[in-house]
Amino acid sequence: MARSPTKWKVAMPTSKSPASFAITQLSKDRVPPLPFLALKEKVLGKKYNLSLAIVGDARARALNMKYRNKEYTPNVLSFPIDKMNGEIFMNLKQAKREHRARGESFEYFVALLFIHSMLHLIGKRHGSTMEGEEQKLLNAFKIKNIL
Repeated sequence: MARSPTKWKVAMPTSKSPASFAITQLSKDRVPPLPFLALKEKVLGKKYNLSLAIVGDARARALNMKYRNKEYTPNVLSFPIDKMNGEIFMNLKQAKREHRARGESFEYFVALLFIHSMLHLIGKRHGSTMEGEEQKLLNAFKIKNIL
């Protein structure tokens, strides 16, 4: 029997704020309590439409192969649809496998992945400038790396 996805509407569109942010849970992994909506609005703005899907290994690997021709299991994938719309697929199972080796708490690493993927949606590339922006946002939202 297929498991139906859990979908949380974090911000419903209204006439004053037409953009939305939705989290769809397609795996059983626990999503840490992070300020996802506030982070989204800070990085992408209130008018940007963002979908965050929590996926498992198989779906993350299939998406990575289909759209990037890469054979590994990613922790996060981001896909800009257009200037004001994007999708993020986050694999919390992979994030759990990686966070300790990085010396980071699970919550901190998930926040970092979310910020990192949003920065890619607006065209940022890997490098010291991007890393600086990530740290600035983590600090602004008081997201600490507490192991």
